[in-house]
Amino acid sequence: MFARRIAVVGAGYVGLTTAACLASLGHRVVCADVDAGKVAKLRRLEVDILEEGLPELVAEGVAAGRLEFVVGASGVFQCPDQVEVLFLCVPTPMSPTGAADLSAIESVLSEIGDQLAPGTVVVNKSTVPVGTAALAERLLGRADVTVVSNPEFLREGTAVHDFLHPDRIVVGASDQNAAERVAALYSRLGAPLVLTDAQSAELTKYAANCFLAMKLSYVNAIAELCEQLGADVADVTEGMGYDHRIGQAFLRPGPGWGGSCLPKDTMALEQVAASSGVDFSLLRATITTNERQFDLVVAKAREACGGELEGARIGLLGLAFKAGTGDLRSSPALIVARRLVQEGATVVAYDPQVPLAVLGVTDGIDVVADARSAAKDASALMLLTEWPEFRTQDWTEIASLLSGTTVVDTRNHLDPEVLERAGLDWRGVGLGR
Repeated sequence: MFARRIAVVGAGYVGLTTAACLASLGHRVVCADVDAGKVAKLRRLEVDILEEGLPELVAEGVAAGRLEFVVGASGVFQCPDQVEVLFLCVPTPMSPTGAADLSAIESVLSEIGDQLAPGTVVVNKSTVPVGTAALAERLLGRADVTVVSNPEFLREGTAVHDFLHPDRIVVGASDQNAAERVAALYSRLGAPLVLTDAQSAELTKYAANCFLAMKLSYVNAIAELCEQLGADVADVTEGMGYDHRIGQAFLRPGPGWGGSCLPKDTMALEQVAASSGVDFSLLRATITTNERQFDLVVAKAREACGGELEGARIGLLGLAFKAGTGDLRSSPALIVARRLVQEGATVVAYDPQVPLAVLGVTDGIDVVADARSAAKDASALMLLTEWPEFRTQDWTEIASLLSGTTVVDTRNHLDPEVLERAGLDWRGVGLGR
């Protein structure tokens, strides 16, 4: 297959990964973003996003002349070669009603509508409600331009690997030829291909993410049950995970699920279901169970401080929503931290990828430079993000800095024996002991 001239609008997690990876497959890619500062940094090969392999791919693409960066969606048309395929990789955050906010997509379509060459395929990679491809075609008002749905299934922290080694590629469109043109861009990857209509492709992304959210809520509920019945959640989930119908993935209990996708996608699908007259009570219970998990984690902190958080000093290890990323969007760790502050605790937190004072004074969270500073004079210490470096701390030194003795490990990430030898009381999740 010969290389295509591709434009990618949006240089965030999805957009930059898409642009760099498509360039690595031999395509000629121009990536646009409204943030001129971000574009300037990318031209200098400065990648602020924490993604393994992404800086190297960006540098490789630029050096080979297959990847360039421009300001604004209209900037992609200033290149001498005609754009054949244009990817939309812009944010679709949760609106106040819980539905997806499509204003960024609508803005881009308005900007580029009359600049697209006849026969251009517009590919929506952003997570959007069913019917958005049809809406986009109406907004463009171009019978000679087709909109294709090609949802992304990238995990922050492993996005490059996920793009280049996908479980599947889903492409949906009313025009079979346009769908096949988009599918051909990925032909070197050899992944299973699902060619379908746009509505099914759009729903597939929500259906997948919401299923993962349900799995996480389920295992957190099982963890609570283990604590009441004297069972060990690690053994229970191991026994479950060997069943090939279930699998090991997403069976680890934690402080609750969050991040840039699952919270907004569950709310958006619930909104879609309600507007369609479907009583999706299972999804509603998934969201409610997650809210309850935050309360249970705060209760563990309260118990570790003798039943009262008012005036207690709590040290937190981790603020990012998971290890491998510095993303704070809907982070369970940050939600828990804020609830601790609301109950009167002084919260001191350390995360290896969250800069000092990044949260601002309104959050009431003091972000410090290392784990020792978070532990100093703390009534209790809580691990909320599973960074590998937390396992290798000098726990004897940490114990000497704490004013209390309890470490609440909401990820079951630490070695209990190491902490116990240091004189600390390790308390995990889902353990009936």
